[in-house]
Amino acid sequence: MDNTPFRPSGKSIERLLITGLILFGWALIAVLRLIDLQVFAHDKYVRAAEEQQDKRRLIEPVRGPILDRNGEYLAISSPSLIAVVNPLRITNMAAAADLLGTILGLDVQKLDQDLEAAVHSRHPGYFVVESRVTEEKAAELRALNLDWLDIRQGSVRSYPNHQLAAHVVGNVGGDGRGAAGIEARLNKDLAGKPGYLRVKVDVRGQAYDSEVAVPPVAGKTVALTIDSEIQHTAEEALEESVVKNHADHGSVVAMDPNTGEVFALANYPTYDLEEHLHAGEKQHGREDLAVVSPFEPGSVFKVVTISAALETTNLTPMSLFDCSNGSFPQYGRVIHDAERHGTLTLADVLAKSSNIGAVRIGMVVGMANMYEYVRRFGFGQKTGIELPAEARGMVRPLKRWTPNSMGSVPMGHEISVTSLQLAQLGSVIANGGFLVHPHIVAWKQAPGAPKEYTRPARPLPVLKPETVMTMRALMRRVVQPGGTASRLHVIGYSLAGKTGTAQIFDFAHHVYTHKYNASFMGMAPSTNPRIVVVVTISGTTGEAGFGASAAGPVFEAVMSTALRRLNVPRDVPDEIETLLAKNPKTVAAKETDDTSLASLNPPTEEEMKEASAADSDADTGSVHAAADGPKAPNLVGKTVKDVMEEAASNGIEVELYGSGLSRVQSPPPGAALVPGQPVQVRFAH
Repeated sequence: MDNTPFRPSGKSIERLLITGLILFGWALIAVLRLIDLQVFAHDKYVRAAEEQQDKRRLIEPVRGPILDRNGEYLAISSPSLIAVVNPLRITNMAAAADLLGTILGLDVQKLDQDLEAAVHSRHPGYFVVESRVTEEKAAELRALNLDWLDIRQGSVRSYPNHQLAAHVVGNVGGDGRGAAGIEARLNKDLAGKPGYLRVKVDVRGQAYDSEVAVPPVAGKTVALTIDSEIQHTAEEALEESVVKNHADHGSVVAMDPNTGEVFALANYPTYDLEEHLHAGEKQHGREDLAVVSPFEPGSVFKVVTISAALETTNLTPMSLFDCSNGSFPQYGRVIHDAERHGTLTLADVLAKSSNIGAVRIGMVVGMANMYEYVRRFGFGQKTGIELPAEARGMVRPLKRWTPNSMGSVPMGHEISVTSLQLAQLGSVIANGGFLVHPHIVAWKQAPGAPKEYTRPARPLPVLKPETVMTMRALMRRVVQPGGTASRLHVIGYSLAGKTGTAQIFDFAHHVYTHKYNASFMGMAPSTNPRIVVVVTISGTTGEAGFGASAAGPVFEAVMSTALRRLNVPRDVPDEIETLLAKNPKTVAAKETDDTSLASLNPPTEEEMKEASAADSDADTGSVHAAADGPKAPNLVGKTVKDVMEEAASNGIEVELYGSGLSRVQSPPPGAALVPGQPVQVRFAH
């Protein structure tokens, strides 16, 4: 046996050294890598780990409530779980709709349509499937682990009064943004600012810890000028009139003529704010007609014509006009009155609503002056109310007026206006001659901040105080015996107003139809108007569809409620009302308006579409009767004709109620009269 000691060869030692160096190198690399990871790249990988574990989730802010002028809730949000999907990530819409619809109890077909439509919406990556998800349903949906579905803590929008003031309040769409009305116009104020929640999740994506990173900011509270009771009355009365007269639709606006505050703005048909439209469904009843839908106003517009005449000509209420016995040829056409009249005073032209008389007055005024006053009253311009899509109406530029225009515009044709603009017109007469800008937002308030009150634009002077006083007196005659609205009555208050019955133009056949826009624009108390109400019923027919018959009862209901709600003092003595109750009116003038062919140059369909696109108060100061001023004559025991003649000879105004012989008057015989104060006379058989 060889006991020679083993001596590794040089090559073995070399291989051993190389292997050792390789192992050392690997060890050194590992150590350096560990140093890099734990020292130099520590923060980077901590952030990466946090990104895997920490998720940032949106915290929806609570949408601000909407109140009426008395603090009653019209819209409110409450906490709720909401199911949100990202339609852009869904590969099979039908399957997704079937799955979600089955779990949440929704209409699968409509949900499928909604998801398809959401892809092409303004916010295609966000669609609320259900805003009222129970905890049980939420757990079931979370268990599906779908990357396009999320269950969030949010809020649900509800409308306690359902359809009350629907066109004013509006609602929110599937993306959580305001879709109509105040909800849309003030969406930024109401929506608030979202916050963020930092959530820690495990490897399966399940949350095990969370903290609020950025708290949400709740939306502002918005208070409207709307009075819920006046609004409710307006909606009920409007619906009754539209249905009774088999009309197409109607609108009501009630406002304060001095401040522009809108107490009620109603349309019929209407809709329930709790019902949301699905893709493909029509917007029936959702259009705010009083604001966005202009129409030819008809005889209501004679207020503008006569106001312009009193200011720009030498005409007076007693100026005479030949009304051609009801038929007046002009430039190849014939203008008719609904009743034949011979010679009428300017005052009677308004009271009896003579088309021919209005045209003759307009011819004296002239095109330039007529156009100026149309614009002065705000027509052809937006009022600026805080509601979306307001129409400016249609007023042709003066250079496009023709001789025929003066046979149309003075009686309210060849021009289009909205019901809101008519309320603005009535306010000029009611407030002493100033153009006020209607507004419907009273104030806004952010959480913890003071209220931000609306500051309306400064009123613009339109008419002289003396013109206003004369126009009120003329408009009072409209609701007295012989006027077109003599049946209208509001207990305890004197009224002034103007009827309108404009034929509706058929664009398809290029003719005026025998369907009407029936309107009434009125104010009360006539001695110092506090409220203006405009009613328009569209699509009426026959004499029952004239302005006073169709729109008058709505006016009475709304005005009565508004006067009571606002505690406006009565101006008609109790003895007058007592006598009226014992001896109701038995004879009333036939209610007529411009119900004949009105214009050879009506607004075109394109013009109507374009129209839809888009410090002193002469009546509120303290006045006193002078000792040597006019005295009330003794009018008791006389006929209507005798009373009118004696009033004219004494230069005083009278307001007449009922028919037969005069039984009582106020002020009594011999009492001193305040300048401009009318004597109220009640007649009975």
